[in-house]
Amino acid sequence: MNLDVKVPLDSQAEPAMLVPTATEDALPRRFADFATLGDALDYAATGQRGLNFHDARGNLVRPYPFSELRQDALLQAYRLIEAGVKPQDRIALIAETGVEFASLFFGVIYAGAWPVPLPLPTSFGGAQSYIDQLRVQLDSCDPSMLIYPPEIGAMCAEAARISDVNGVDWSEFGSRAATQAMLPQADTMDIAYLQYSSGSTRFPHGVAITHHALLNNLSAHSHGMQLVETDRCVSWLPWYHDMGLVGCFLSVVANQVSTDYLKTEDFARRPLAWLDLISRNSGTTLSYSPTFGYDICARRMSSQTRASDRFDLSRWRVAGNGADMIRPDVMQSFVDAFADAGFKATAFLPSYGLAEATLAVSIMPPGEGIIVELVEETQLSGGSQRAGRPQRFRAIVNCGKPVKDMEVEIREEDGTPLPEKAIGKVWCRGPSVMTGYFRDPDSTEACMKNGWLDTGDMGYISEGYVYIVGRAKDMIIVNGRNHWPQDIEWAVEQLPGFKQGDIAAFAITTPGGEETPAVLVQCRTSDEKERVRLRDEIRERVRSVTGMNCVIELVPPRTLPRTSSGKLSRAKARNLYLNGDIKPYDIAA
Repeated sequence: MNLDVKVPLDSQAEPAMLVPTATEDALPRRFADFATLGDALDYAATGQRGLNFHDARGNLVRPYPFSELRQDALLQAYRLIEAGVKPQDRIALIAETGVEFASLFFGVIYAGAWPVPLPLPTSFGGAQSYIDQLRVQLDSCDPSMLIYPPEIGAMCAEAARISDVNGVDWSEFGSRAATQAMLPQADTMDIAYLQYSSGSTRFPHGVAITHHALLNNLSAHSHGMQLVETDRCVSWLPWYHDMGLVGCFLSVVANQVSTDYLKTEDFARRPLAWLDLISRNSGTTLSYSPTFGYDICARRMSSQTRASDRFDLSRWRVAGNGADMIRPDVMQSFVDAFADAGFKATAFLPSYGLAEATLAVSIMPPGEGIIVELVEETQLSGGSQRAGRPQRFRAIVNCGKPVKDMEVEIREEDGTPLPEKAIGKVWCRGPSVMTGYFRDPDSTEACMKNGWLDTGDMGYISEGYVYIVGRAKDMIIVNGRNHWPQDIEWAVEQLPGFKQGDIAAFAITTPGGEETPAVLVQCRTSDEKERVRLRDEIRERVRSVTGMNCVIELVPPRTLPRTSSGKLSRAKARNLYLNGDIKPYDIAA
């Protein structure tokens, strides 16, 4: 029977309701027990779970089942092979959170090549700084292609042109015909991808991670967090950082966890949208953030507003914390702000990891929350307590127990193992440690010995738990973002009148436990007004390059200490500065 249905001219058809991928699934869960990452997606695609992308207000705009991700990834693999991509080629991908990057990343995997996630531009530094950063990373990984979002096409295309790399807009690439082709068979010991760990604009280190290393670490995630069938994840973490890429993208595929995403830039503009999304999706039990994410949410809550009027965080089982130094005062502020919305302090799950170990080295057992030990500050820097000076203690957060199959040792500078409670360099060994830095044997040899990785961090072990007290290496981490001091020093060296060796950059800890960069600059002028001008110029220069507000101190010539070989010693400069042995010029604010 035919029905003639008349629709009023002013009415509109209702759009189809978007339905998120299922939290629970009849497909038996496997905990990353696969030979390759491609095998993991093949299995996940037979179930109902998947990825879900949301707009800035947390509204679902694109459910993306693992089955659809696999179909799209295979088409991308065929396009890559048609374009001449061969196994072990590097394919650089701008890591924007969305279906394009996800399908391309796995498409590169299926094609037997190595995806290399690269960052999006930041809000500081401008186009040229971003082009320079991309160019250096492209020169390092030597890719056959750079595939990028059209919105930043001009900058990416220019970086590709300078580096003589084939740059392609991913909208154009995705519109190409996909002729079915034979896919290479990956081995579990093949390299899966390269991860840039440092965020450096001048000294990039491409961490080479095998399928075996990756899946071992992803299995450790599910084991450490005691993953259950009803778990669901929410994330705003960037996919070019190891915690976002490995912990909240690759892990959820290999462990078949439906996940809801906000873009990082949307979180930055509206941080509480993260908690709105957790509240709205009743199945959400897992979400991770560096300390600053919890901090900004606690600060955004008005003292006049009850959190329970807007949020329901009662089902949040694992509130992971990592990627920078964990501050117990911030964690307590978050509990104070959101306890009446059902958030439990025991949900906090501190962890410790680094890209060179794929991601996780230690994870706190769920339910134990934040545990701290008080350590006298002079112990933390390897110094001794001076007579007449008051003792100052810092709360050091317990970062949990080594993950499955991971060994952790604390060692002296010469490699001698240290007993419990003794502070030293943190070393780790396990199946998920990197094979090395891509085409950088010297850097690899400098941090790896007989299968053990020198993490570059300082810590100690107490009753089987790992405590991280700071970094032995020079890297500065602020708001979860990595900065090499060489980048800061180089920025200052570009100013007239300064040269290499005049500047020392390092991290210091404020009385509130927050990490901030300090920059000591040898200054040769005695004119007070000129010193003020130089300090302000240096501060602005560093901010333009790194986006950070640093403590700038001008010091007399020949103040900065050297090693026996004549190189700048940042560690010694830091200790001398903190102990008051380096006395900066007294400059008016």
